[in-house]
Amino acid sequence: MKLTVVGCSGSFPSVESPCSSYLVEADGYRLVVDLGNGALGNLQKHTGLYDVDAVLLSHLHADHCVDLCAYWVARNYRVEGCPELLPVYGPAGTAGRLARAYDMPEKPGMTEVFDFRDLSDGARLSLGPLTVTAARVNHLDTEAYGFRIEHGGRSLVYSGDTGVCPGLVELARGADLFLCEAAYTHGKETFDSIHLNGRQAGEHAVRAGAERLVLTHIPPWTDAERNRRDAAAVYPGPVDLARAGAVYEV
Repeated sequence: MKLTVVGCSGSFPSVESPCSSYLVEADGYRLVVDLGNGALGNLQKHTGLYDVDAVLLSHLHADHCVDLCAYWVARNYRVEGCPELLPVYGPAGTAGRLARAYDMPEKPGMTEVFDFRDLSDGARLSLGPLTVTAARVNHLDTEAYGFRIEHGGRSLVYSGDTGVCPGLVELARGADLFLCEAAYTHGKETFDSIHLNGRQAGEHAVRAGAERLVLTHIPPWTDAERNRRDAAAVYPGPVDLARAGAVYEV
């Protein structure tokens, strides 16, 4: 698999990166995971707007999904005509959430462009050559998911947004690459059910036995290098900071 970081800024775009979005490719299949603020522009650096095969949304906060509104425009008003319906997998209510965000009636909303399909805890999806497992994670009272994406005996795990979460450890068990959020700073924020800090991300990677850790969803006001050091203090494997445009072979 090939993982491209389209955007990785937490909560709002930074000057270097849009919000959360990742492109996963295997055998010519293209899966977009999250499409937050500003991500659609960067996505076009890495794939054509009409070459995406499916979209996977971890949850419905704007910094993970709102650019689906712009993507709807790009697909709905295409001069050559609208391509076939694009599968969009997300929490219950995704179709209505996006319609309201664009200030349009919920029926039909965006359903003439996107084929909305609900996720559930433990759902196992076959998306082209990829096998995707969804697991509920601990993010406020929001229906939020982490994903394990597998292909050819290799595995990529994405935390989505989460606080401390034993289920995430199980999802990431033995992962070749663990793309884990680290929005908070160890010793500063103390909320256990919203986001992880760098040290906690490292601890989750240790318990999961992940082979490589990439920290993501770090807001512009957070010292990313401090979070990387905090993770590396407890996790013995390689620790990277996600950067827009970075590519990983998994």
